[in-house]
Amino acid sequence: MATKMSNQVEGDRRLLQFHSYEDYLDSFVTPTDLKYLRSTVAARAIAELGYRSSGETLSRELFHKRLKAVKESLYPSRKPYQLCSVNLHFDDDLLKELALRERPNRVGLLATIIFLRDFTRIGHEISCYIDFAERLKTENWLPIFEGRHRIWPRPTDLGYYHWKTGKNNCNSTGNYKAIIDPVKGLLFQNRHDRKVVCVDPNLPTPGTNSTRIIVKSTTYEQVVLYDHVVRRKC
Repeated sequence: MATKMSNQVEGDRRLLQFHSYEDYLDSFVTPTDLKYLRSTVAARAIAELGYRSSGETLSRELFHKRLKAVKESLYPSRKPYQLCSVNLHFDDDLLKELALRERPNRVGLLATIIFLRDFTRIGHEISCYIDFAERLKTENWLPIFEGRHRIWPRPTDLGYYHWKTGKNNCNSTGNYKAIIDPVKGLLFQNRHDRKVVCVDPNLPTPGTNSTRIIVKSTTYEQVVLYDHVVRRKC
């Protein structure tokens, strides 16, 4: 399906030569049409009905839709992503570390898991495992990198635990499949290369192509970053 759409956009590049739908219809009108009909409007109407083309004649709506698709493919109006951490100063070491990881997580070279332990406003302890790349896609991180908002654990994160209520959630994301192993405990399997990240702090390493660093944060009670280098299949 994607290849079919790509071929259509490529074929529709010819539409760039027309400044309007009327110009497009005029390309089907012949001098003979104008001679006998003596009306440009009538000649265009006949062309729009498809009588002057052996192939497809686009309606006004379809012409503008496909022309827009061609222009978007050549001159994208939206960038694939925009870095939120550039040209900013960070007082907290966690933000410094995440700024270094923002781009590789956005482009899929790295898949960082953030372990965060903190307290609510009324002093209840909560902890979570955050899929950083997933959060970058679904959340505006500019206020966080600017220091105006905090990173807050969510019940929809990879792992979530509220120590007061006992609420315990374990979720899979677009980058990781959450696994509860009876021996190794909580594991996260990367969906792109199927390597497993083990968050057991007693193990020397979290897994293949993965590293673990403890971040001394002045904002959060405890932070650990698990960096997994994604080895995608060629």
